[in-house]
Amino acid sequence: MIKMKFNTKVIHGGQKHDAAYGAVMPPIYQTTTYAQTTPGGHKGYEYSRTHNPTRNALENAFASIENGNYGLAFGSGLAAIDAVIKLLKPGDEVISTNDLYGGSFRLFTKIFQGFGIKFHFIGMENAINIESYINTNTKLIWVETPTNPMMSIIDVKAVSAIAKRHSILLAVDNTFATPYLQQPLDLGADIVMHSATKYLGGHSDVVMGGLVVKDKALADKLYFIQNASGAICGPQDSFLVLRGIKTLHVRMQRHCENGKAIAKYLVSHPKVENVYWPGFENHPNHHIAKSQMKDFGGMISFTSKGSNFEEAIKIVEKLKVFTLAESLGGVESLSGHPASMTHASIPKVEREKTGVVDSLIRLSVGIEDIDDLIADLKQALG
Repeated sequence: MIKMKFNTKVIHGGQKHDAAYGAVMPPIYQTTTYAQTTPGGHKGYEYSRTHNPTRNALENAFASIENGNYGLAFGSGLAAIDAVIKLLKPGDEVISTNDLYGGSFRLFTKIFQGFGIKFHFIGMENAINIESYINTNTKLIWVETPTNPMMSIIDVKAVSAIAKRHSILLAVDNTFATPYLQQPLDLGADIVMHSATKYLGGHSDVVMGGLVVKDKALADKLYFIQNASGAICGPQDSFLVLRGIKTLHVRMQRHCENGKAIAKYLVSHPKVENVYWPGFENHPNHHIAKSQMKDFGGMISFTSKGSNFEEAIKIVEKLKVFTLAESLGGVESLSGHPASMTHASIPKVEREKTGVVDSLIRLSVGIEDIDDLIADLKQALG
């Protein structure tokens, strides 16, 4: 296969035409098991929890677009994170950003902390902060960048240098940026994680998670966990995300264009107090975002002046084109109230330390006409 640029990879990367009939799209192999000519005599597939041709095609696509060698698909983003933490054992320690998705925080603190794994949640905007938390038990650094929902930017290269110096794994949740904007493996990460429910699927019609790595030994450990724990995705879901990936580049271009326009509108609005979007020159670590990202994405958070919990709820309830809903990254624009929705599982005191206050609103800017989106915000803000 020729060396491909990203816009070609999303369509052809890691893919081959169906051997039976030449189908351009991988068929949906809706089967649990595969015929064998003798015990152990098969064509590479025995049981669909372990391998499925449609899922394998998706996993190859994951690896291709992240410049990795091995991809793994799971039933959800949290199932993918679960597999990574299962690389650890009681007594091990994890350093994580303090501004992260509420579901990740819940998994770390309510499930794995009970199994004897210790988590440190710290600000990573200055990578040097990580050093004081490292000890002989530290086995993993978990990074989101941009973070959810404060859009904080973390220098993956700098964190990678620290991780490698101490022989610690570095995992990066690349859900917000997508491989169109940022490729953490090329910046030194060991593992890239995606909630493929979001931008990779792109149409709000499938729940899915993915991991990508370069190292074979690490991939083999994760494949074992994937098969042994069984949190895999089905062939229909795999097909849908494969379809979504094929338009990732064109969708992301519009997400970025619309996101920039919305951010500029909000920052100039007299009733808006703070706008969190890494494309602004005064955004903390904007220079890092500019160096490690191709563009600044379609995720924005903001607060309005004098707003409280009730006022924020009124604003999101008034929005008509922006749908009030969980999730993000679909073609349609979504709004959310992190304090009562995506981050409700984080204690109020902890989330407010990172800026997730009751008045914060998060927008996932879709690919609709920008004039309609701005008009919707205008009427909702009054």
